[in-house]
Amino acid sequence: MSSQDHDALSVKDPRIASSANSTMGEDDAALAKMGYKASLARRWGQLESFAAAFCAMDFLACSRSLIFLGIEGGGPVAVWTTTLVAWVLMVITAAVLAEICSALPLSGSIYIWASESAGKKYARLVGYIVAWWACTAWMTFVASVCQTTANFLLSLFTLYSSSLTSTFPEGTLTTDNVKFRAVQWALAEGILVCCVAMNYLPQRLYKWVFRGSMGLMMVDALLNLIWLPIGVHNSYGFRSAREVFLAYNNGTGAPQGWNYMLGFIFGSASVIGFDAAGHISEETHNASTRSARGILLSALASGFSQFILSILFLFCLPPLDVYTAFGAQQPFVQVYDLALGRGGAVFMTSLATLGLMLNCSITIVASSRLVFAVARDGVLPFSSWVGRVTEDGRPKNAVTVIALFAGLLLCTILPSGAAFTSLISAAATPTISAYVLIAFCRLFVTPDGFKNSKMGLGGLAKPFYVITIVWNLVLFAVLISPFYLPTSASIFNYSIVIWGAVTIFGFISWLVTSPETWLHQERVERMKEAAGGGGGEEEKRSRFGEVQEGKKDVVGENVGIGGA
Repeated sequence: MSSQDHDALSVKDPRIASSANSTMGEDDAALAKMGYKASLARRWGQLESFAAAFCAMDFLACSRSLIFLGIEGGGPVAVWTTTLVAWVLMVITAAVLAEICSALPLSGSIYIWASESAGKKYARLVGYIVAWWACTAWMTFVASVCQTTANFLLSLFTLYSSSLTSTFPEGTLTTDNVKFRAVQWALAEGILVCCVAMNYLPQRLYKWVFRGSMGLMMVDALLNLIWLPIGVHNSYGFRSAREVFLAYNNGTGAPQGWNYMLGFIFGSASVIGFDAAGHISEETHNASTRSARGILLSALASGFSQFILSILFLFCLPPLDVYTAFGAQQPFVQVYDLALGRGGAVFMTSLATLGLMLNCSITIVASSRLVFAVARDGVLPFSSWVGRVTEDGRPKNAVTVIALFAGLLLCTILPSGAAFTSLISAAATPTISAYVLIAFCRLFVTPDGFKNSKMGLGGLAKPFYVITIVWNLVLFAVLISPFYLPTSASIFNYSIVIWGAVTIFGFISWLVTSPETWLHQERVERMKEAAGGGGGEEEKRSRFGEVQEGKKDVVGENVGIGGA
């Protein structure tokens, strides 16, 4: 390990420093075995690994922003039951990914996990497709969070509507109004700038963003658990237990059974994206343990938190006819107004907005590491620039790429509110697809691979793979389904169209890109050996025999400079 790496670790106790440096050495040695040279600084621990996924999934924002979808798709009974089912099944999915993460703790790891799970024959093809899926999902997710944050602030207009009628006449605080969309776009772009700016902080300071976000979420959750029920009790009163646990509603027009299934859009919202903990693996000490643990624990904690909060919110919501009449972009702002008064609503909305901005910044951390990982392998345009890191080990240029992409995506708000909604509807489907494909490959192609994992599933492996495949296929079907029936062009769910296009782009990239440029066979084999996934000696010799002679040994290369 270089002296610069040692200097980056400021520990006064020599015994602690020796132990920490030893861990860094083991992490970097493991990275070298997989064909990569350490270029990102390792300064983060278990808390940051957990927070990267837990804050990105943001159970508070999901619960407040999407509970109206659960109310329309199945009603209260669907809200709490789908949340419970999704929590349990997504924890199983997280365990499947944690097993692989422990064996292959790499930045942008999900496409590497998929590639290695697919075996020799399909490694590159699967890697390309999942890389496209993952980049699409995480980049659009950043834009989506910025718009959600803007909507929380703009929903405050409904509390002051009498003084805004000259600009936004009553009843036009919606995306049907071009003036409103312009304000929404400008505010979302400003929020994006603030969130991106935090990512340019030195890494040793950015850990306080993780801590600040976690602390703010705790304060926000406690206020919802304590202050909101008090306000509801003193105003319009709680819903009955029968209304909360048994009431059914069909606001989608779908058949009764499928109407209930649409409730999984809400139920699964806060348990998609736990792979973020894996994306910062190369910046995490003892990554083979801590990153994998971060994946599993974040899914466990986020799903449990949404389950508790969803039941609380069901008791605290006003009567259904009142709630469905709300006109704000984020109806929960008006719930706070009824329960806590205007001042309380402004305070809680401001708290939610600040929390969303911090969590959006953390989402950019995960997505930028994914872009960095793809770029350092030389497959992106301007890879040498995108994959470059700063002197203190940050992928600054990858952050800039995320900012540019998200900023352009937000511009689609201007011509049509439906256009942007259609684009961000595809944020979850590629991630779910990746979960399915990884589990499928583990079950049928590499069931005995990844023996070096410190979080092996043992006898539960194959049952967990089957559950992950079936559950995520069902969820995929829900996510691509039209939410309202009969459907039309203005409310059609275009996520399947976008997912199909992205998949085709991944396939074309695989066809036109030279095997020596990205995910070439030698690197695939190195990662497989590092993960303990190789077959017998004869199989290994056969595989290596297919590698072209004279290929450059990548161990020790600075592959962070893309294809330069």
